[in-house]
Amino acid sequence: MAGSDGGLLIVGSVALDSVETPSGRVERALGGAAVYSSIAASFFAPVRLVGVVGEDFPKEHIAFLASRGIDTRGLQVIPGGRTFHWKGAYYGDLNQAETIATELNVFRDFNPRLPEDYRRCRFVFLANIDPELQLAVLDQVESPTLTACDTMNFWIEGKKAALLEVLNRVDVAFMNDAEVRLLTGQSNLNRAAEEVRKLGPRYVVVKKGEHGAVMYCNESICFTAASYPLHQVVDPTGAGDSFAGGFMGYIARVGEINEANLRRAVVYGSALASFNVQDFSLNRLKHLTMEEIHARCEEFRRIVHFDPE
Repeated sequence: MAGSDGGLLIVGSVALDSVETPSGRVERALGGAAVYSSIAASFFAPVRLVGVVGEDFPKEHIAFLASRGIDTRGLQVIPGGRTFHWKGAYYGDLNQAETIATELNVFRDFNPRLPEDYRRCRFVFLANIDPELQLAVLDQVESPTLTACDTMNFWIEGKKAALLEVLNRVDVAFMNDAEVRLLTGQSNLNRAAEEVRKLGPRYVVVKKGEHGAVMYCNESICFTAASYPLHQVVDPTGAGDSFAGGFMGYIARVGEINEANLRRAVVYGSALASFNVQDFSLNRLKHLTMEEIHARCEEFRRIVHFDPE
């Protein structure tokens, strides 16, 4: 597309997370939806990150993002401010986090401002933030090839009208199974996903945690992927964001939107999510290699392959 940039724009939260799981705990570790998705996507394509942090945000975290080739010119640092802090725990059910404390801090007044060249990115991922902010970003981008959004039950219940407008304007919607059912009031997942697709997105990707992911398009299921069988999950935080980042990063790399590439994107997203949960924060992704990613995707292929009679 003339005048467009092939990179991937990611807008969302940048945070310091305190997390406790049966495997241990971390305090004020690097987190946030935009960070997890950006790191996952950076294995495949150039990423331009837009977010906000306070003056307390460790400089080594910014250096780590830069080491992954992530453009952080869109990361606002508020002098004297404090970074968004989430504290949560996983007790028993690792699919469900219990929020202990949420300190929005500088994130409360986040106003995404895109540098001029960011506006021409061909691929745009609106990570899980206030849908009104997602709309503000959509108003700033110029003719992207593919736009995608993520959301959560808080926005479905509290800002449904704005979320419906976002869904009407994006090409891909990432949601988990509970969110799809909550938004539509449909208990049957297939019917619920089809209702979401009718709201605007060409593709609805339903994340099902340890049960994999399902992609809906053309009024039907066009692909389902199992989750990678892990013997231990250390920290599920950021798994869905890593999935979406891997998906969008792969699509940004290949540049062509077709069913074969979308299927591969689901598998690459699943692979990144499976690595992410094997350690706290970004610790596993920090040392991940493309060779490991390709090997795990090959394992996905082997797991689901069968020969017809």
